[in-house]
Amino acid sequence: MEGRGDSILNTVERYYKDYGLRARELRNEGRRLTGYVCSFVPLEIITASGCIPFRVRGDIHEPITTGDTLLETIVCPYYRSCFDLSVKQKYDFLSGMVIPHGCDSMVRSFSAWSYSLPFPYFHFVNIPTVCDQSSIEFFSAELNTFKKSLERFVGKSITEEDLAKAIRVHNENRDRVRDLYEFRKTDPPLISGTELTRTLTVGSSLPVDEANGLYDRVSAEIKQRERSPVKKGPRILIDGACLDNVELIKLVEELGGSVVADTICNGARDYFPKTDIGGNPIDALARRYLEKVNCPKTYRANRAGTFEGDIASRFGDTGVYAKEFKVDGSILYLYKYCDPFGFEVPARKAYYKSINVPLLHLEDVYSAGTMGQLRTRIQAFLEMLG
Repeated sequence: MEGRGDSILNTVERYYKDYGLRARELRNEGRRLTGYVCSFVPLEIITASGCIPFRVRGDIHEPITTGDTLLETIVCPYYRSCFDLSVKQKYDFLSGMVIPHGCDSMVRSFSAWSYSLPFPYFHFVNIPTVCDQSSIEFFSAELNTFKKSLERFVGKSITEEDLAKAIRVHNENRDRVRDLYEFRKTDPPLISGTELTRTLTVGSSLPVDEANGLYDRVSAEIKQRERSPVKKGPRILIDGACLDNVELIKLVEELGGSVVADTICNGARDYFPKTDIGGNPIDALARRYLEKVNCPKTYRANRAGTFEGDIASRFGDTGVYAKEFKVDGSILYLYKYCDPFGFEVPARKAYYKSINVPLLHLEDVYSAGTMGQLRTRIQAFLEMLG
């Protein structure tokens, strides 16, 4: 990736606006890119195969049209937008698509993806909904099946050494993201939420080694700053599912807030957990994706025996981040028809109350046209926080 001007963040913005720019270049060089739509897809196996994982994203500025002729409109609007752009050939540089059991919409629509798109490779990764030893064994077998399907597609074996190397480089990727989050701890933060979201979004469209280099350059640039790009204001944590655009965060920061933490799919929830090194790499990946990625899709047994203990177990990572990044309030931002998160709203609200963090719950339809409607509610929330 070449810089433009003196700032790597200018390059980030360019690749963010023209999402897939680098991917098209790589495809023209003969590389295979494999698309995915959820944090439960084990990227390490794709990397170990020699393919490049590419996170398919939607576009809140483009109405969903073609996709709605092929997919039910009661499906999550974020997921429908990803599908809509795909059938409009926005991602025609992909060689394949991997969809996991992340929610019912993903499960039931896999056939629509496979018969609507001309990619030579499709795979569905079945993921257990509970976290126990039998689930780990089942998931390990599923990941072995996924590995074998990729081996047939690329025409070569994926060795344990290939997997171990991929695990190391993806763990390094997560370490670099953690380093970027450290810049959010100052008051005001040295990196804005808008800048960080753009950076992570762009990183998910690059080969992992190029993403690592990008994060290093962004980190080096942020270290040179003498002042924050945002004014001092209420420190906000964004909670919810996948947020692959900057509009909400940009709005919060325009209204005087500082977005300093998150528990979203393409943020801390996905990047902070690392894969254990050593032992069987497939088993290590099964444990990382099933046990460590704390998504409401996965049921975690209530071993505490009480409601209070249950919500502390399920949402405790949010409380840790709220304390670590000294947040003043949180915004729970969900998409309409997102059942895994929607069913948890009452319990999440109870948890925020138990840790004394004020919460604003917003439900949206993945469209830039609704940002004006959210403005008044966000402004009132920030004013309440002082």
